[in-house]
Amino acid sequence: MNAPASPPPVLQAQITAARTAAAQGRIAEAEQLFLRIVESVPDLPDALNFLGMCALARQQIEPAIALLERARRVAPDDEETLKNLGQAYRRAGRLDDAVTELRAAVARAPDYFLARFHLAAVLQQLQRDDEAMPEYFRALRSAQERGEWLNEASTPPGLREPVLAAMRYVDQGRHALFDGAIAPLRARFGAEAMRRVEAALAIYLGERPALYPDPAQRPLFLFFPDIASQGYYERARFPWLEALEAQTDAIRLELVNLLAAEHRFEPFLRIDSEARVEDYLRGPDGQSAWTGFFFYRHGERREDNCARCPITTAVLDALPIVRIREHAPEVLFSLLTPGAHILPHRGVTNTRLVTHLPLIVPEHCALRVGGIDHVWQEGRCVVFDDTYEHEAWNRSDRTRVVLILDTWHPDLTGPEREALTALVGVIGDFNQKVGVR
Repeated sequence: MNAPASPPPVLQAQITAARTAAAQGRIAEAEQLFLRIVESVPDLPDALNFLGMCALARQQIEPAIALLERARRVAPDDEETLKNLGQAYRRAGRLDDAVTELRAAVARAPDYFLARFHLAAVLQQLQRDDEAMPEYFRALRSAQERGEWLNEASTPPGLREPVLAAMRYVDQGRHALFDGAIAPLRARFGAEAMRRVEAALAIYLGERPALYPDPAQRPLFLFFPDIASQGYYERARFPWLEALEAQTDAIRLELVNLLAAEHRFEPFLRIDSEARVEDYLRGPDGQSAWTGFFFYRHGERREDNCARCPITTAVLDALPIVRIREHAPEVLFSLLTPGAHILPHRGVTNTRLVTHLPLIVPEHCALRVGGIDHVWQEGRCVVFDDTYEHEAWNRSDRTRVVLILDTWHPDLTGPEREALTALVGVIGDFNQKVGVR
């Protein structure tokens, strides 16, 4: 197939002049230039789009649609054309058609926040709020990640009021959505029982500041106020520790059998395209320097793994482990190879604490939480808050393995645990829908 011929030099110069005039805001001049161009090149998408939007600005809705539909026939996958046609259909009252075109635009270019913003506006007009609010959120977030719509100066004048209105709509919608997870618990247990949960939600939404009792504490996701805040926790607060420790030998035997079979250990880190293993972990084996045999991962129970370690599983099932769908618990045999160093990092929320049961611990292995070192002792648990900066290392020539599990912070009441389970699940659903990790 032969490539399309380039426009003659004179015509190319006209096209360049028209595009330059449009880019510089000389709209009337650009329109006249594009009108002359389409007499020679009737199917130039740039020209048809520009002329269509000029007609739309003059309230000439049907001529605008005709021009933009011509542009779409020529360039059916061009997101700018799809966005413009969606706007024209909306002005014509053809809202379902507008949704179709705007969805096609964002499918083609997911980061095209202006097209997504217009899609959200049409969905809001159709009173499809459960769809509109996430689309507005994604549009606003995407724009702000690129330095736009942050303030009046970074928002085009014609969009300032709609953008501010969208921000209010999103703020109100998210609050209503997330508070809806708490409402049944408020009805069951009373307003006072939910007071701290509501405060945690307000902090998460930015409606009130997080007043950390310890400046070293910085949860990445959710801060729960008015509960104890410290790096390490005293054993007396966890009466179930002795029962767990009493099973150390049996648990370690199941672990040794797994190690002998090299069975189902997988990298702990899940690295996406923007992250690097070396930002989190140093070791001679790269990503395999820190691996885990997971009983639960992100709240998902690994039935096959549990079946291979029945004693460990039975012990775990009796503990007050955090259980939130798709979020918690995270329970595993955590293996750190010789020379590995898990670099300083922070956890997501102070509503749960991390327990280590050390199973195989050579010399020169340690944990550091909030700047304080702890040397593991086999068979003796340590409980800590991972929202404090923490790290771990193995400076020996042998493998180190600990059992890691998440349990609720002991200061939380039963109703608060129920409410947090519901709330985090709903927040997670929303964040997954809008692509927030």
